[in-house]
Amino acid sequence: MQINYSRINLISAIMIFIFLFNIQLSPVYGSVVNNSSHEKGTALRGFSKDLFLDEQILSFEYFPDINVEINAPSAGKFDGTKKISIIFYALPNTNSIEQTIGRQKREGLDWHFDIQHIGAQTRFLRDQVKDKNIVVVYLGTKEESWPWWRSKHPDGDYIIRSLVDSVRNIFKEFTTEIVLDGHSGGGSFVFGYINSVNEIPSRVKRISFLDSEYDYSAGLKHGSKIINWLKAEPDHYLCIIAYNDRDIIINGKNIGTLNGGTLFRSNLMKDDLDKAFHLNKSEDSLFTKYSGLNGRIKIFLKTNPEHQMWHTLLVEKNGYIESILSGTPYEEKDYQFWGWRAYSQYIQP
Repeated sequence: MQINYSRINLISAIMIFIFLFNIQLSPVYGSVVNNSSHEKGTALRGFSKDLFLDEQILSFEYFPDINVEINAPSAGKFDGTKKISIIFYALPNTNSIEQTIGRQKREGLDWHFDIQHIGAQTRFLRDQVKDKNIVVVYLGTKEESWPWWRSKHPDGDYIIRSLVDSVRNIFKEFTTEIVLDGHSGGGSFVFGYINSVNEIPSRVKRISFLDSEYDYSAGLKHGSKIINWLKAEPDHYLCIIAYNDRDIIINGKNIGTLNGGTLFRSNLMKDDLDKAFHLNKSEDSLFTKYSGLNGRIKIFLKTNPEHQMWHTLLVEKNGYIESILSGTPYEEKDYQFWGWRAYSQYIQP
């Protein structure tokens, strides 16, 4: 008897989707609103209050081996009459959720707590963007590596999609939009989601890569889906940030990569986008930049004459802020990409 493995994989994916969507988030499934109506000042049921900053937090494990922490504005600042922008931020390799959020530097503290500050950069965004509630969903794995996790789970892409849908379902009583973002190995999560859909849904309003483009494939797998998604709606945004990682010299040795690095993959994406939209190019001493669709496409490629590793600095120097605001009226307002930290006052104790 000949076994139809493709059919088995499809059934497995469907069963995982049904199981996760309906059971995994059962403690918070359905309404998360404590108020009788949507209004300014909304407490979210099942969320706890952050010890330091009064933000609303929900943490849980998602099967299999995925750690999730949802961070929403405080009950006093959460405005139920406004749209919710749900930012799915996939963690870089070897970093925990706590390290990715960040905290104030002190003696003896692990250096990882002071290199990303996604928590502080999100607080900066909330003070800038007044027409939305910004909710960030930190996504990590037990192995602290999305590429490793996906290699262990053949149905991982469908699990990623079910996770995104399940978190969105938590806020189903509100108007929501989705942002897909991630740093380093976190890009594997974003590409996993793209793999899982025939067409990127319209509710996905922004896709950003923070030096995380390692998995990009031209053509039907990724390129065509992203291009069609950009064509579909005038409020779809793409931001790509990378650097020249070909000529990194450490202790006199070149440790850069030619075809596996983010510069190579970013250029593949750029070439595909240029064919579809004709991108404009500009250069200065720091960046080669490309833009298209009136700024809805932004590509920043950091030059590297110093032969340094800029991988994490691309995030720390307001890179996450740029990845969320590029092409909007808020871009470069009270901050500068690759400038001093615009978010220092927002770093938690």
